[in-house]
Amino acid sequence: MFAAYKPMQKKYFIAIVLEGDLFEKAESIKHELYIKFGIKGALRSPSHVTLHRPFTWKEEKENSLISTLKGFKFQKPFDVELSGFNCFEPRVIYIDTVKNENLYFLHAQLTQFVAKNLKLLNEAEDMRGFHPHVTVAFRDLKKNLFYKLWEEFKTKEFSGKMQISSISLLKLNKTWEELEKFDI
Repeated sequence: MFAAYKPMQKKYFIAIVLEGDLFEKAESIKHELYIKFGIKGALRSPSHVTLHRPFTWKEEKENSLISTLKGFKFQKPFDVELSGFNCFEPRVIYIDTVKNENLYFLHAQLTQFVAKNLKLLNEAEDMRGFHPHVTVAFRDLKKNLFYKLWEEFKTKEFSGKMQISSISLLKLNKTWEELEKFDI
């Protein structure tokens, strides 16, 4: 007898991937943390602001996912400013975003769009709420090292601004890779 065919499930998420100098600055911090402390979790994805957390999707239906996301449109491009560092104690250090109504509105519209058109509800059910940031250390950052690093990072400078005119679909292979970019 033949084994039943089971479609391959892959993981995806939707984000704003940083670009240009801002991307380089964020990536260099992640690389420095890896070189000095062996922290490499944040290196598994390009520096980004998550708009929809990871979800599973049948890889054979990936083209449908992409074509549906092409239908998402936002009102207009807008600027996002990054400033300083913050944390989710005791395991995550991140570059903070300056509060931005357009970014929250983009997240809300995208959440509604994917719930309606793709039946992706995990983001809508997330009780933690939307807290935009760019992670530089997490998952493999141990509690004792977190406190040491946070003493350094809480006063460290970081600033930059970028125009948001697109969002990206990322796919997990061995690392998270930008699969497709969509103009908003």
